[in-house]
Amino acid sequence: MALDVITSASSVPASEFLTDVVEGMIEIAYAANNVLIKKESFKELAIYMDRIVPILKEFNKKDIGHSESLNNAIEILNREITTAKQLTMECTKRNKVYLLMNCRAIVKRLENTTREISRALDLLPLASLDLSSGIIDEIVKLRDSMQSAEFKAAIAEEEILEKIESGIQERNVDRSYANNLLVHIAEAVGISTERAALKKEFEDFKQEIESVQLRKDQAEAIQMAQIIALLERADAASSPKEKEMKYFTKRKSLGNQPLEPLLSFYCPITQEVMVDPVETSSGQTFERSAIEKWLVDGNKLCPLTMTPLNSSILRPNKTLRQSIEEWKDRNTMITIASMKSKLMSEEEGEVLHCLEQLEDLCAQRDQHREWVILENYIPVLIKLLGEKNRDIRHHALVILNILAKDSDDAKERIANVDNAIEFIVRSLGRRIGERKLAVALLLELSKFTLVRDCIGKVQGCILLLVTMSSSDDNQAAADAQELLENLAFSEQNIIQMAKANYFKHLLQHLSTGPEDVKMIMVSTLAEMELTDHNKASLFEGGVLSPLLHLVSGGDMEMRKLAIKALRNFSSLPANGLQMIREGAVRPLLDLLFRHISSSSGLREQLAATIMHLAESTVSQVSSPTPISLLESDEDALMLFSLINLTGPDVKQNILRIFYALCQSPSAPKIKSKLTECSAVQVLVQLCEQENQNVRANAVKLFCCLVEGGDEATILEHVGQNCLETLLRIIQSPTDLEEIVSAMGIISKLPENSQITHWLLNAGALPVIIRILPNSIQNDPHQNRLVENAVEAICRFTVPTNLEWQKKAAEAGIIPMLVQLLDFGTTLTKKYCAISLAHFSESSLSLSRPIPKHKGFWCFSVPPEIGCRIHGGVCAVESSFCLVEADAIRPLVRVLEDPDPGACEASLDALLTLIEAERLQSGSKVLAEANAIPSIVKFLSSSTPTLQEKALKALERIFRLPEYKQKYGPSAQFPLVDLTQRGNSSMKSLAARILAHLNVLHDQSSYF
Repeated sequence: MALDVITSASSVPASEFLTDVVEGMIEIAYAANNVLIKKESFKELAIYMDRIVPILKEFNKKDIGHSESLNNAIEILNREITTAKQLTMECTKRNKVYLLMNCRAIVKRLENTTREISRALDLLPLASLDLSSGIIDEIVKLRDSMQSAEFKAAIAEEEILEKIESGIQERNVDRSYANNLLVHIAEAVGISTERAALKKEFEDFKQEIESVQLRKDQAEAIQMAQIIALLERADAASSPKEKEMKYFTKRKSLGNQPLEPLLSFYCPITQEVMVDPVETSSGQTFERSAIEKWLVDGNKLCPLTMTPLNSSILRPNKTLRQSIEEWKDRNTMITIASMKSKLMSEEEGEVLHCLEQLEDLCAQRDQHREWVILENYIPVLIKLLGEKNRDIRHHALVILNILAKDSDDAKERIANVDNAIEFIVRSLGRRIGERKLAVALLLELSKFTLVRDCIGKVQGCILLLVTMSSSDDNQAAADAQELLENLAFSEQNIIQMAKANYFKHLLQHLSTGPEDVKMIMVSTLAEMELTDHNKASLFEGGVLSPLLHLVSGGDMEMRKLAIKALRNFSSLPANGLQMIREGAVRPLLDLLFRHISSSSGLREQLAATIMHLAESTVSQVSSPTPISLLESDEDALMLFSLINLTGPDVKQNILRIFYALCQSPSAPKIKSKLTECSAVQVLVQLCEQENQNVRANAVKLFCCLVEGGDEATILEHVGQNCLETLLRIIQSPTDLEEIVSAMGIISKLPENSQITHWLLNAGALPVIIRILPNSIQNDPHQNRLVENAVEAICRFTVPTNLEWQKKAAEAGIIPMLVQLLDFGTTLTKKYCAISLAHFSESSLSLSRPIPKHKGFWCFSVPPEIGCRIHGGVCAVESSFCLVEADAIRPLVRVLEDPDPGACEASLDALLTLIEAERLQSGSKVLAEANAIPSIVKFLSSSTPTLQEKALKALERIFRLPEYKQKYGPSAQFPLVDLTQRGNSSMKSLAARILAHLNVLHDQSSYF
């Protein structure tokens, strides 16, 4: 909105422009949740927006008029809101890699916007308005905070950008460099490092160049092209087929004969081809090391021109260096292409010489290795593993190891060669040198998922590896051990390992082996992907005792691995309970308390292990003698206090520990302790956490404490800000469980008028109502969300506050409640019926009287028909009439629900129809809906309150002869039974009904 519009439209209040600004800020704060990069920075901007909005709303209540200062402020705000919206949209929709490459520009734009908005706040005419000192102080603090705000690219992002700049500048064409760089980029932007995902993201990134070119930003287009040229060297950037086509197109254009170097390639001093040519002040070019030595030796004249040299001037001759590199690459490419036929020679000497040359080339450069792979050497090298000459096999294994390292393409090509894995496994049974190379190669291959599956299937492989894991050669044993860990991903491999006595061997060395072997074994237990069956088997085999011993007495590295292994085993609930019984909790807690300020990795493993133990206690809910995780109150208080002292990973695990304990048999004791240590106050603060995992777990635990919690404590700490935060969570696209818990908190809050008032002011009603149409029967979380939402609505329908009821009805809630009576869960039906009963209690007073007829009958409008129940004119939104809402039959259907709670709530709603003078009309409506037989049936219910309500209803209904005659006979037997088995009040009431039915005299002893 331009400034001239503001100044010219003097008739338009400035408040309207500020309203637009406020709406724009709310949009930005909401959209900031969906950005793909710099989430923390956008969150910071959103927090500023959230703080500004109430200030501008307060400001808007004043008569602010028009002034130059105000107009300038509004112009800046409008401009910056538009800019921030555009930036937020870009960071929501653009390619993630492209956004990372531009993260410096993004944070700069965020910083500029924040400071400009701060400048706008400074221009607001505060002095001329009657604002409270609190509002003015908040504006000043906010302005100063925004003015000094600094947005920076994260360290990881800066490192990536620096590596890209370095790679471009140094012309780095190394494939492993590009591979590592692409993985770092994937991790930084939160995408999978799987090849297919990386390739898709890279292709999307390349398409960004087209939009850059359309914007005619030449500098950015050049920069993007350089980045693409660097990254496309990575394996995932192009398919093997694409690389192959590109390689052979180039190779075929080179001819078959190597070229001699040009004279300019030689250094005049060394007479050798230069590697790093530099130009001197005399205009001559030399090898850098040679000319530097020349100058160090005291020579001050150019070796060629004999003119004086300036020793400080040595300029890299990049053009010559590039020409030399291209010449070398050409000759090497031709050499590699010509060597393959020699490997097929029957002359062992020639084969060995060729293998040695090939090994040297592969060791020199990553690019040479790629050319060897593309020339399809791998099948030839695999075939050589079958040769009798062990030197040939040795060199072939060395080259295959070099090729396989860091190359998924090479690994896949090896696996695709017929019997390749069998050939390699065969080398496991040969001499130690060959055996070490073979196991190292298999270990490298096992890092690629598609190949790993093939290794364990080779007959005898597992047995040979188990044997090697006990080898005296530490490196071979360690490689075999690690390979076995990698293979333990499938049940079949683990069965083979068990047959080879691997686990017995592992447990034996864990207890009695030397320290270095123990380290390997503990590492195996920590990393191995064991099935639940094997976790249970190892526990039965006695693995717990040596691990606990290492936790208590090992060195720090050993302790870390032992704790990680315990974490692995404790994920099985039966193991977790066994660990608690055998005293594992005490050393774990002591370590956590003692090392709270030490390595985060140790704290995280300890907290995660204790969390598993806590979750195992939930499984013993039905146990007659349940065991507790935290025996002392001091442990519980100390553990919860660590939330304020630890990072997000430990925080969320501690929250999960207490959430699990709140589901366990020790729940009442734990909830009491949490109340003592002001947990509600801490959790309210954690609901504001930016870390989603921490916040979600805090919300879940908070929900547990609110349900049946101390009302005074909850009311002390839950204010309007907390409620607004919970509503933001409910509206955000976060974890569904978190949303369910946030709604659960709102539904379980004490029925306090102040809380309900705050919720209404925060717009809770439409937020809650929007959830109701989303009930999905086969989704337990969605169903629970709807249950909580319907329960929360009950607080807005209480008959003691007609204004709240009207707002709920005008929002269209009643038809939704009626619909959910048929499609909701049992709990949903119960809360729907409760709200409908609340509404119905107010209907009689809201039913509009029928207007009296005036004038001549023949010329007047036909009179309105009165409601069958309330006599007047009823409507759903104005009088909340259940008959008008077609709620009667759905409520009657709920009476057939097996849950007594739902039946009782529905009965309460229906009985509002027969209160006072509505008995005749209401009974007729109930009879037409076939409700009375269900009420009679409740006389035999096992739920006393349901029986008593049915008795009271029938006592009134049977005062009417037609219903007494029709339904009385079916009620006689259960009524007689109640006179004998019911409590005193039921006996008397049942007898009174029997008297109505002429079964008992009025003077009966039952009265």
